Amino acid sequence: MSKIKVLTVSSANIDFVMNIEKIPQSGQTLLDNGNYRYIPGGKGANSAVAFSRLGADSIFCTSLGKDANAEILRSLYIYEGINTNYIENCETQPTGLAAIFVESSGANRIIVFPGANMQITDENIENSFNSKPNALFLQLEISSKSIIKASQAAAKSNIPIIIDAGPAKKDFPFNELPKLKILSPNETEAQLFTGINPDSEENCLLCARNLSKIASSEYYVIKLGGRGCYVYTVKKDAGQIVPSLKAKVVDTTAAGDAFTAALTLEYLRSNDIIRAAKYANVVGAITVSRAGASASIPNENEVNDYILQNNLML
Repeated sequence: MSKIKVLTVSSANIDFVMNIEKIPQSGQTLLDNGNYRYIPGGKGANSAVAFSRLGADSIFCTSLGKDANAEILRSLYIYEGINTNYIENCETQPTGLAAIFVESSGANRIIVFPGANMQITDENIENSFNSKPNALFLQLEISSKSIIKASQAAAKSNIPIIIDAGPAKKDFPFNELPKLKILSPNETEAQLFTGINPDSEENCLLCARNLSKIASSEYYVIKLGGRGCYVYTVKKDAGQIVPSLKAKVVDTTAAGDAFTAALTLEYLRSNDIIRAAKYANVVGAITVSRAGASASIPNENEVNDYILQNNLML
């Protein structure tokens, strides 16, 4: 059986990760006994890695700088088995950088310097569809122009479009997109788009309904962190919370990216959005229990072992 091909048109960064006790106040200098390191990251790259590790044929379209970080990242993607034919090098901008503060609680705060990520060319996007993907996966960490271009190309080829709606852009022109298969913001992003805090099942429904007025999609999956996720089906005008699994939280970096990639892949495999959400919760639980960005994402065998060991029913 041939693998499902997923084309990710999105971002690639080097992550500057700082493990700290707490965030300093304005004007305050803290000496911290934590540590720092440089690791591969970027929402798109994390998801492309997740697709490959979870058993898909992962194709990555992005833009890197012409610098040492670009060489490190491209080598990693090749090692992970990702199709790198559509990764271009930008002459004018450096490879993207994310500064990530990870507090002792496991919570993180991220500042992204997009650099070359905003320079993905229309030609490269068009060429990436020569890979004949089964689905297009997007996030909002690249230019709106590139997102719209890729979406239109996918719609023209009748390819399902999945968007992880982060980082949130209040003014993103969702009205210029074709109909999506899945739109998946986290709870903070969903509140920014709709003004509704999805802090209860009732508010999740209201939030999802409001999202459906902003962007046209078949499903809306709101990531709720430690509470799991809320899955809303437009045809039924109904949704449900799919509870999270217990996990020791070490680092939440990349958890959302891995979750939505897993959700996408399992939906493409099963055509069952609730099964896909349960599978994604497993991937999310494993990811948050490990440190790092793409390094924390499990492979397909690890996920299957976790399901068996915990007697889970998808």
